[in-house]
Amino acid sequence: MIVVDVETTGTEEHVHSLLSIGAVDFLKPSRKFYKECRMFPGAHIMESASHVNGYTEEEMKDPSKMSDGELVKEFIAWAEEGSGLLFAAHNTMFDFNFIRVTCERNHIDFPFPKRTLDLHTVCFTQMLHQGIEPLLEDGKSLLNTDTVMKYCGLPVEPKPHIASNGASYAAEAFSRLLKNEKLLPEFEQYEIPWI
Repeated sequence: MIVVDVETTGTEEHVHSLLSIGAVDFLKPSRKFYKECRMFPGAHIMESASHVNGYTEEEMKDPSKMSDGELVKEFIAWAEEGSGLLFAAHNTMFDFNFIRVTCERNHIDFPFPKRTLDLHTVCFTQMLHQGIEPLLEDGKSLLNTDTVMKYCGLPVEPKPHIASNGASYAAEAFSRLLKNEKLLPEFEQYEIPWI
């Protein structure tokens, strides 16, 4: 399983571009991946994306950075050397689809299976097992990344959001929720609340 997080120029994978990929090999957590790329020519930029990921437009277009196609090639090579190709993330289909569409745009084979694991569902399920009613508003879940981290005894992820941080925080939360175990040394000081 690889825990993945991406940063992008917006929320729509067909018009917005990848900017970075962060990942942790869950079974070999010392294996991490983090690289950045420039946006593809003609990609749109949502103003709110800069507020989330902290990139300026100049950084998004930086010609010294690799292309989005080069980034996904390097990520796939890293993933294929690891312990499995199962994608895991907080909102897995967002990350999965951005990488998939980037592969399609660049005529790169997409090796990842369509079955994935998402942190939201795992946390929701674990809360129910603990007898805790997950937070809902107007019938919608309020288990965002910050809420999941707090539930797992972790601090909220620093802002702006960086893909390497997102992958590490998510991997640590998955370990706590699935195995009742700490995973990464940077989170060792934080106790698992339900143990």
